Amino acid sequence: MGLKDAVIIGYDAISPLGHDLESQWQQALAGKSGITPLTRFPLSDDFPVRIAGQVPAIDQADYPFLSARHQAAWSSPVFKYSQLTVARALERSGIEITPDLASRVAVTYSSAIGGLDAVLTADRRMQSQGKLPHPYANPNACINMIGGKIAIQTGARGPITSTISACATGLTSMIIGAMFLAQNRADVAICGAVDFALVEPIVAGFYTMNGVYIPKDEREHDFPEAASRPFSANRRGFVLSEGAGAVILATREFAEAHGLVYHCELAGWGMTSDAHHFVAPYLEMVTQCMLDAITDADLAPQDIDAVNGHAASTKVGDQVEYDALQAVFHHNPPPVCANKSLIGHAMGASSVIESIFALQGMRDGVVPPTINYTADPQIEIDCVAEGKRPINQEFVLKNAFGFGGCNSCAVFKRSS
Repeated sequence: MGLKDAVIIGYDAISPLGHDLESQWQQALAGKSGITPLTRFPLSDDFPVRIAGQVPAIDQADYPFLSARHQAAWSSPVFKYSQLTVARALERSGIEITPDLASRVAVTYSSAIGGLDAVLTADRRMQSQGKLPHPYANPNACINMIGGKIAIQTGARGPITSTISACATGLTSMIIGAMFLAQNRADVAICGAVDFALVEPIVAGFYTMNGVYIPKDEREHDFPEAASRPFSANRRGFVLSEGAGAVILATREFAEAHGLVYHCELAGWGMTSDAHHFVAPYLEMVTQCMLDAITDADLAPQDIDAVNGHAASTKVGDQVEYDALQAVFHHNPPPVCANKSLIGHAMGASSVIESIFALQGMRDGVVPPTINYTADPQIEIDCVAEGKRPINQEFVLKNAFGFGGCNSCAVFKRSS
């Protein structure tokens, strides 16, 4: 147990289950789905995707970044949602970023997709009206501007970087934040990710990649909440969603010196590259990533009490993750919960939102259910399908895997 270990002193999330964290958590425990008909943009009769996980609107005008003037300039939702999660996570942490602390506060908050909606809006304006882009169009589309705006908002002046690693972005952000702390380059790190990918060409592009949920013929009117089916025999692709999550890390030394409360820490991590295929996961390196995280935490596989899976609901992805779990845990993995069954796949934000749900579960001694599960004879897994389950969790393994073969895994430890 070192003084530079990364402890978790605050967090906040916004997901298709809502924008109040405790309300989201209770809905998750109840097995409530946040998947609904897609209404983020008008759908033509032949648009192939009809459902999504959409977050609720926020109108808390007491925050400056939610003013009408600010939102007119920073029109992409990635800004207001990321900034709100950071503001609330910092409030929960009890940290005040004073001028003497500012240079020791890192920002690794990032995004996989960023504000591409701003580029699309600018292009449509040029095509339909012959008008040049709004002066803020390019800044809205700049992914590292998310971290930049958070630094401006909070006054953080330490190391800043964008940890873009596709669907592993949120967890990677936490890992890089922990690295800054371990190297004594910062005392505090503002980590997390945001993605709002429900933009017509992005949604349609995932369809043409055969990635998103595609109903069987004559089943297009099935209930949306039944579509996300991780590890299930009838899984048919992920349900695209949106959201944001922030996690505030601090060194143990800093937290204890300032009387900051924490109940979990980031005890170990692994990062690997598949170097194999642009989207299909590779068993060898997924397995290695999990093992690296467990080893880095100075644990053995049997010490892990639960796994928060990547579990995107794709045929190949779920199978590879299961095969890796079998290899790591010698054919006896602990319970594996799949939060995407409840909230869909929020791209880069998914792994940080799911990490926050894992932290909530460690705090409360319970694992939320994986809903919509039908047993797959090729995947014999305990995915907590019967409903929430009381489990005393001292160590939880979190998996996140992204396009391009970006793998990130972390072990969270409940602090005594």
